[in-house]
Amino acid sequence: MSPIELIISFPIAQAAAPSGGGLTQFLPIILLFVGMWFLIIAPQRKKQKAHDKMITELKTGDAIITSGGIYGSITNVKDDRFVVRVADNVKIELTKQSIGNKIDI
Repeated sequence: MSPIELIISFPIAQAAAPSGGGLTQFLPIILLFVGMWFLIIAPQRKKQKAHDKMITELKTGDAIITSGGIYGSITNVKDDRFVVRVADNVKIELTKQSIGNKIDI
């Protein structure tokens, strides 16, 4: 076989090669989404469930810190919010989702 025949036959052989299926083209993207799920979304859901459980277990007298950094103690529990004493004769109402953590004193 001469060098010219070899050069001409090479592109023809490549054109005849079967191309990958549709799944193999999307496999890296699918793996990326699965990786993102396990690295970002699943831990965030677990953290949110733990926070929701902590919120439902709060009761009058518990010391808390808000997501804004205000320390206080719960004086009253309402349907969708807490009444929190932050200083002598100072009470504020906070939504349940604004509670950051329960503090053990």
